[in-house]
Amino acid sequence: MQVKGTNLSPRSVMAAVSGNILEWYDFTVYGFLAPILGRIFFPSDDHIASLLASFAVLAVGYAARPVGSVIFGHIGDRFGRKPAMIWSVLIMGAGSVAVGLLPTHAQIGFAAALLLTAVRIIQGIAVAGEYTASGVLVIEEASPSSRFFVGSWIPFAMMWGCVLGSGVPAVVSSTVSTEAMSAWGWRLPFFAGGLLALVSLVLRLYMNESSAMAKVARTRISPVFAALTRHWREILQMIGLLIPTAIIYFIIFVYAASYLTDQMHFSTSEALDISTLNLVIIAFVVLAAGYAADRLGYRAVFLIGVAGTFLFAWPLWYLMHGTTLGFVFAGQLGFSILNAIGWALSLTVLSGLVPADVRCSAVAIGYNCCMAAFGGTTPFIATYLVARTGDDFAPVYYVLAATAVSLAVVLKLPKTLEF
Repeated sequence: MQVKGTNLSPRSVMAAVSGNILEWYDFTVYGFLAPILGRIFFPSDDHIASLLASFAVLAVGYAARPVGSVIFGHIGDRFGRKPAMIWSVLIMGAGSVAVGLLPTHAQIGFAAALLLTAVRIIQGIAVAGEYTASGVLVIEEASPSSRFFVGSWIPFAMMWGCVLGSGVPAVVSSTVSTEAMSAWGWRLPFFAGGLLALVSLVLRLYMNESSAMAKVARTRISPVFAALTRHWREILQMIGLLIPTAIIYFIIFVYAASYLTDQMHFSTSEALDISTLNLVIIAFVVLAAGYAADRLGYRAVFLIGVAGTFLFAWPLWYLMHGTTLGFVFAGQLGFSILNAIGWALSLTVLSGLVPADVRCSAVAIGYNCCMAAFGGTTPFIATYLVARTGDDFAPVYYVLAATAVSLAVVLKLPKTLEF
């Protein structure tokens, strides 16, 4: 039996999306627990310094992604999408469990911070192959009339991974005391990530390979080398297209979570609750955007998201700094809906810019270089800008500059994509 609009079985679809749930679950857990992790791994009299150190580790993990994109891009194009997906989820899951087992600064001193950094680097390398390999597989197996909708399943799964990543810490923090959460409760969400990885691994061991791999002619030239030498323009397009998508997501769901608790003095549970509700809503916006792109044309839909962000970034940021949760929720939701359009369409657009023989490599390099340079660094940069300037609106200028770059790229994209 095949899922409508694809050549994939339900098991293969679940195998593809499950790893993305894990990837973004782990990312969101780390982001929401950053204030706690900062205190226990990087203790300091200045809580901003501890938070910056915690975000720096997040950025270092993302900085390792370009290395992972080369490794897993090569595996995906040379040996198949399936092997890349299996090894990716295996290493990610092991890393999540390892974080949960780490001793703290109080137990082994500075070595705890070094171990945390090392684990996040290894995870960053593995994660580099996840989003792109699974996305490329389902997009290649989609029918032309529903390719964007099928491609939106991956970011749809991503959103639900984030829902779990905010929901699990919320449940744990509401169940145990604040002291227990700092002592051992923070470990539980990472152990849960290991269970998610196990389920995904079992599904992937029995999934089918992409049919596009059978049509790819094997050559002695490395697919990574071919991607970088023959398709570097397309890779630069990918990076430019994704910049605001990466920056806004990290600001809304990582930086904002810590800002709401540390600077605006909302409780951790309140910050988690509004973020979780936002994620549930925009998960379905992602599917709607994918469906609309198949009917209206992807460039028109993409422009709505990018131009809308550029026009409404300032008032939405103003709402996010309101004195009530209602204002904060409205601002975050507005940003999230516009940003969801980029997530819904970008993976399919990226895949359609390059041929199948270098698709995993090129998409992995473009996506992960953008995430490393502009995604994982965003919470650190936003926190630094506000601390340095004293202006709570400083991150908006960063968003506007990124959106202007993306707008220029969208206007130059081809009307039709080749698969």
